[in-house]
Amino acid sequence: MTERLQPRNTPELVDAIRSAVAARTPLEIMSRGTKRGLGRPLRCDRILDLSALSGIDLYEPEELVMTAAAGTPLAEIGDALAERRQQLAFEPPDLGPLLGAGAGQATIGGIFACNLSGSRRIKAGAARDHLLGFTAVSGRGEEFRAGGRVVKNVTGYDLPKLLTGSYGTLAAMASLTFKVLPAPETTRTLLLRGLDDASAIDALTRAAGSPFEVAGAAHLPAGPAARVLDGLAPAVGAATALRLEGFGPSVASRGGGLTALLSPFGEVELLDDDRSAVFWRRIRDVEPFVGDDRIVWRLSVPPADGAEAVAALGGGWEHYYDWGGGLIWIAAGIEAAGPDAGASRVRAAVSATSGHATLIRAPAEIRAAVDVFQPPAGALAALSRRVKRSFDPEGVLNPGRMYAADLDE
Repeated sequence: MTERLQPRNTPELVDAIRSAVAARTPLEIMSRGTKRGLGRPLRCDRILDLSALSGIDLYEPEELVMTAAAGTPLAEIGDALAERRQQLAFEPPDLGPLLGAGAGQATIGGIFACNLSGSRRIKAGAARDHLLGFTAVSGRGEEFRAGGRVVKNVTGYDLPKLLTGSYGTLAAMASLTFKVLPAPETTRTLLLRGLDDASAIDALTRAAGSPFEVAGAAHLPAGPAARVLDGLAPAVGAATALRLEGFGPSVASRGGGLTALLSPFGEVELLDDDRSAVFWRRIRDVEPFVGDDRIVWRLSVPPADGAEAVAALGGGWEHYYDWGGGLIWIAAGIEAAGPDAGASRVRAAVSATSGHATLIRAPAEIRAAVDVFQPPAGALAALSRRVKRSFDPEGVLNPGRMYAADLDE
């Protein structure tokens, strides 16, 4: 029977991890479990449940900074920011429904632990670029702090960037301090219709390189476009989308310039604020692939190579692009993907582009058998092992969540 430990504060979190170290008992770190299906499956007799570490501890709108406990629901943070017309600019996605969990249950700790970012990443940066500091407990059972409450804090190593995206394998974060930014007054989305992948990425690249400050750039072939545009606009073939944000007059002026720039690609349609918000939320949360049991991968490649990477996959995959073509979501049925969930084809497709790929959704037995994350090689693999041993020498924190080799240490 699995034992659940639920610390209510940082000292109790320290005690829980020290107990696990003393007994050499591995811990599965989680909060509300929305991303439990992301990564390799764990076999732990104890769950370290951080959901009781919840609440906003500090919010200074004038300083654009917030501190919250790791288990604080993202919805609670969003509501507090919306009251002051502010936002998390890196646009964290809600992957709960994609992974078979509930919507609206994600926590701020889980978002930073997995370094999850939405479409605004091309303008605002990734989640790790917004984490200013944290309090955490290492796999040694030692509480430590890093960073601070200001952007230009350069004391010591940049541990916030190291822990962001480590999936709980280095430390359990108890509290996080992060940047917030003003929400845009106006949002408009420009749509082009019927472009093939190569033409669409050409259009996205021109827009991203223009002076018009694009805050989102995506291309959806006909199938995903129909699902994302449902109820928003007529679903007529592929849709290529560009988002502009800011003050109304600025958005209008930039929209005119961008429309002229894109005129060789066809006529431009417009989505207003409300429809734009729904459109980009659906892209962010990977809604085109929600509600089925297909294998889902996330590919990260140089934007100019996006169409080439998709072509190299061969048939059987549905796909769409975000981040100007640099982020590709693909899905295929289990039979079409093959016994390795398509890993051999996917890795081969991205290797030629110096990109990488992550298996986002697959049955547990498949995630246990194939590399979920791009396996590090050579010096990088050795460095990864040294960092893991430094923070968690007994291997008690999420052992094997990222790499099977961690179980052999």
